[in-house]
Amino acid sequence: MARQLDEQIVGRFPVGRRLRVLDVGMGQGTQALRLARAGHQVTGLEQDARMIAAAREALSGEPEGIRERMRIIEGDGRDTGVHFLPGSFDVVLCHGVLMYVEEPDPLLAGLARMLAQGGLLSLLVRNGDALAMRPGLSGDWAGARAAFDTTAYRNRLGLDVRADRLHALTATLAGIGAPLHAWYGVRVFTDTAADGAELPADLETLLAVEERAGRTDPYRGVAALLHLCGVRG
Repeated sequence: MARQLDEQIVGRFPVGRRLRVLDVGMGQGTQALRLARAGHQVTGLEQDARMIAAAREALSGEPEGIRERMRIIEGDGRDTGVHFLPGSFDVVLCHGVLMYVEEPDPLLAGLARMLAQGGLLSLLVRNGDALAMRPGLSGDWAGARAAFDTTAYRNRLGLDVRADRLHALTATLAGIGAPLHAWYGVRVFTDTAADGAELPADLETLLAVEERAGRTDPYRGVAALLHLCGVRG
């Protein structure tokens, strides 16, 4: 996903430009910190105190220049208008958040308002068109059959959450003024890997295969996650 995001950034903005980045629901700050290291000015918005503590701890070990380029704000992603003015950011990330939001449209509209003209909105969502894949490949036939007709599922944390369908999100992005520019699949072949599984020796080959599949039909359509990139018109 990081490679996909970098591809979109390089293709949209001049090389060397320091971008204003907002990471909504930044978690422990993996992407936010990576982009700060790349020279961008990054703001992370997160409401989970444990995640904020983890992000601050990771940031504390960075050189001063990187620490100065990243700020962390405690808050809900649905309240971006409280913290920031419209058009304040060149790139807005919202990765792994929508599945926890029952009504995502207001959140997405708020994110689009944060974008400057030509800005990039990056979403990572659970693929509602492929919910039967994980149980089916695991031999859970009853679970696979039930998954065809729903966008609700139970995640690996044991939480009941929701998925999004590509066609619905495409329509939503068009409606909020940030139409879909590109989309990718994420975790095409590796979704059934056990949590905490040891990394293979040929990790770079695995990543290359996943990256190729994530941009190639029909493979990307059955990925566990979808990475959607919209552009503010």
